[in-house]
Amino acid sequence: MLDLEGYLGRIGFRGERAATESVLRELVRAHVTALPFENFDAVLGAAIPLDVPAVQDKMLRRGRGGYCYEHAVLFAAALERLGFRFTALHGRVTLGSEKATPATHALLLAEVPGDDRRWLCDIGYGSGPLEPLELVDGTRSEVGGWPFRLERRPGEFGIDHWWLHHRGPDGWVDRHTFTLTPQYPVDYVGGSHYVGTHPRSPFTRRAYAQRFDGRRHQILDGDEWTTVLPDGTRSSRTVHPRDLLRVLGEEFAILLDEDTAARLADRTAADSPSPR
Repeated sequence: MLDLEGYLGRIGFRGERAATESVLRELVRAHVTALPFENFDAVLGAAIPLDVPAVQDKMLRRGRGGYCYEHAVLFAAALERLGFRFTALHGRVTLGSEKATPATHALLLAEVPGDDRRWLCDIGYGSGPLEPLELVDGTRSEVGGWPFRLERRPGEFGIDHWWLHHRGPDGWVDRHTFTLTPQYPVDYVGGSHYVGTHPRSPFTRRAYAQRFDGRRHQILDGDEWTTVLPDGTRSSRTVHPRDLLRVLGEEFAILLDEDTAARLADRTAADSPSPR
């Protein structure tokens, strides 16, 4: 059901159509740097279907972004069409917290035919990595100056837990943890329903968008727009509601119609602690 050429054109991929390690590396980088992350449908109470036709209509044809489940569905469809094998996984976003968090992050484990190595493709987080990471304890990536590493720890009942770390201003931070238990479409539908509708989900309470082009990481959190560089340098500014449509289009590559942008701006203004 995937419009493969439409997808590859949208992400700017010009490599060969083959299931090889080099193609997988190019594909991950192209997807991560071309397709933004955003939760606007959840904030506005709109449905978030996870079937391939709906996701590609939103992200390829209407110029929108999506959150991890939508990215994973689209990328998995491309992997399948190109001849890769893959396993869908669920992660728990931790960001240094010791609390138990729900399994609400979708990521994929890809395999190249004829090669017994497995590659973690975390394409839906919004800020890299820029390449697949071989599923080996201690694997590191520093493409573009953005450091990541994988760690394996023994867990309960003999199940290994994997952790993806990124390096922040104060050192290494665990981003999320996952096991290798395969997930199925119904598992992603359940996780997405929680993320997109539950009142305690952060994605239903305020607008959030990211664009990661490899040179900088752009973040829109409510009305605060932050730019992060590979060396950790950060700069922030406030986005006025009248500028939201322009900023999303020019800086985040997210296209909204005026009505949707106005409703999003109203919701953001209502949730902002600063007076309007």
